[in-house]
Amino acid sequence: MEPIQWVITAVVGLGAASAGYFAAYWRARQGQQAAAAEAQRLLEQAQREAEQLAREREQLAREREQLARDCETMRREASLQAREEAHRIIEQAEQEAREKRAEIVRLEQRLLQREELLEHRFELLEQREHALMEREALLTKKQGELRELLHQRRFELERISGMTAEQARELLLKEIRDEIEHEAIILARQIEEDARRDAERRARQVILDTIQRCVVDHVAHNTITVIHLPSEDLKGRIIGREGRNIRHFEHITGVDVIIDDTPEAVVLSSFEPIRREIARITMLNLIHDGRIHPARIEEEYERAKQEVERRIWQTGEEAVLQVGLTGVHPEIVRTLGKLRYRTSYAQNVLDHSIEVATIAGLLAAELGLDTRLVKRAALFHDIGKALENNTEGPHAIVGMEFLRRYGEPEIVCNAVGAHHHDIEPASLEAHVVIIADSISAARPGARRESLQQYLRRMQALERIAMSFEGVEKVYAIQAGREVRVLVKPNEVDDLRAHQLAREIAHKIQSELEYPGQVKVTVIREVRAHHVAH
Repeated sequence: MEPIQWVITAVVGLGAASAGYFAAYWRARQGQQAAAAEAQRLLEQAQREAEQLAREREQLAREREQLARDCETMRREASLQAREEAHRIIEQAEQEAREKRAEIVRLEQRLLQREELLEHRFELLEQREHALMEREALLTKKQGELRELLHQRRFELERISGMTAEQARELLLKEIRDEIEHEAIILARQIEEDARRDAERRARQVILDTIQRCVVDHVAHNTITVIHLPSEDLKGRIIGREGRNIRHFEHITGVDVIIDDTPEAVVLSSFEPIRREIARITMLNLIHDGRIHPARIEEEYERAKQEVERRIWQTGEEAVLQVGLTGVHPEIVRTLGKLRYRTSYAQNVLDHSIEVATIAGLLAAELGLDTRLVKRAALFHDIGKALENNTEGPHAIVGMEFLRRYGEPEIVCNAVGAHHHDIEPASLEAHVVIIADSISAARPGARRESLQQYLRRMQALERIAMSFEGVEKVYAIQAGREVRVLVKPNEVDDLRAHQLAREIAHKIQSELEYPGQVKVTVIREVRAHHVAH
């Protein structure tokens, strides 16, 4: 049994060995075939790349040849262009040279012509010089003869007139001097008339432009306040038992209460406008409340004082804002607000100050001045009227010191102090404020004056005009805005009439205060009479 197994085992081993050999042989064969195929592929790829490189080398060779041909072509073209440019430059230079030679030839010809002309003129000058020398000799001879004739003429004139040469010269100079003085007076009058007409025309144009751009209300205030009552029964309650309410009201407010037969009306009278306003508000509150007795009067009076103080501050701030000012001291604002309750010739002072500031600002803009500085001085020009009554002096000076105390610029202080000529104006701004103040005061409806003041002003105008020699009659017309003066024709000539009009105007300006301007007209009339028989 064992030998057979060994045989079977041997056979199986040989079969396995054979199978392994054949398997190894087959794998080796496959590897050789694959390696041969890869080698063939690499060889073919190397051949293709070699062919590609050969083709590229040929392409580069062709491009090198083309580039060489292009370079040669460009070199030839550049050489040709250079030759053409050189030829053109040479031709241009030759042309310029020909033109220069032609210009030189023309200049030479002109020089030759000028030389010939100068030679000709030199000959003419020599001829003229010779002629002038002959004329000079003749003139010298004539002058000698003329001096001899003048000497003989003077001798004859002295013999005939009986006057020496010095006396005749003095007489002639006197006549010439009188004639020149007369002509100088006429010329001065013409210059003065022309200057005045031109100045009036320009000033009128500026003022008209300013007034047309300034729109204000015509406001007038009185010294009394009328309060309307709902019924007549309130009069008895206002008077109170035995008049205690009205007496206490007058005592605490400082105003007079007038109760008469006027139906449903009570009049409050006082020259102090702030007191009158406080009393008005107090009375209206008492009427509205209905309880009228001394204690209630005191409560409403204190409340009215606070209300008026608040309105004063508000009014001052509104005025400053309306004019467009900044950096104003609070005390100046408060004092400015008091002007709401002040009047001058029935014109509200605060409205007048705002109007003056507006007019002055427009005038300053026309004249090229600092409008803010001018408007500041114009708004504060009457602030002295709002100060307490214990201050002494003109309101312009009081206002100037008040503004100076609170740090206002010196130009503003001077303009305020000079707007009524209490001091001399030191700047153009001050003159503008004076002009604007006069315009605001002189406009129609701005102010009212009493009959006595009107009559005194008319009489003063006539008195001033009559104080001059040669005046026969004087008439103040047009509400004192024009003075017509009739002079004696045998004492005042035409030139003296113009001088007299100027002197009367200057005296009126220096002695009187008046709104606007006063026109002085001097009339000289000569009448010749003769009777035919």
